[in-house]
Amino acid sequence: MFCPNCGAEVDDNARFCNNCGTEITGSTETTETTESVDSSAESTASTESTESTESTESRAEDVQKVETYTDYSSNGGSAVNDSIRGFATNRNIVLCIIFTIITCGIYSLYWMYVLNEEINSLSGEENATNGGLVILFSIITCGIYSLYWYYKMGERTDTIKEKLHMSSGSSNILFLVLGIIGFGIVNYIIMQDVVNKAADKMA
Repeated sequence: MFCPNCGAEVDDNARFCNNCGTEITGSTETTETTESVDSSAESTASTESTESTESTESRAEDVQKVETYTDYSSNGGSAVNDSIRGFATNRNIVLCIIFTIITCGIYSLYWMYVLNEEINSLSGEENATNGGLVILFSIITCGIYSLYWYYKMGERTDTIKEKLHMSSGSSNILFLVLGIIGFGIVNYIIMQDVVNKAADKMA
């Protein structure tokens, strides 16, 4: 640095010229001001960088939430119904009973067939014995096979109830007892009620 009065070279931090004694103003202040400006600029840059990072993270979270909502909406709320899969038909139970009575039990064979297919599908056991064979075996064994069928349907009905978050017990024992005492129609009613609830859930 040079003296503004005589032009002699002086120390950067000197307050007076060694040659002429003139006070050199602004030397220290200039340095301090420069350092202060630099420090302020660094602080501002750091703050802006932090805010930018936080803003980016916030936007990423918002985008993720929007995508999640979009996926849920586009699937029609499928996340709620993912636990229950298969096919089911909502039937009027009263009409099924009336048809069984007026056809002297013939309709009950059809009812047995469709209940077997739908309960197997809903419980995830599509490869189980199909409805046609169930009817055939029941006729050949004079109804004995139907008792076994009631027992298995009870187990599968409980599986569907669990998927529907319904209270489930030992339906297999209940179905077997009702079949033995001749109240198989009650088993049909219970099975159809569960199938109807599953159909409503998947609607």
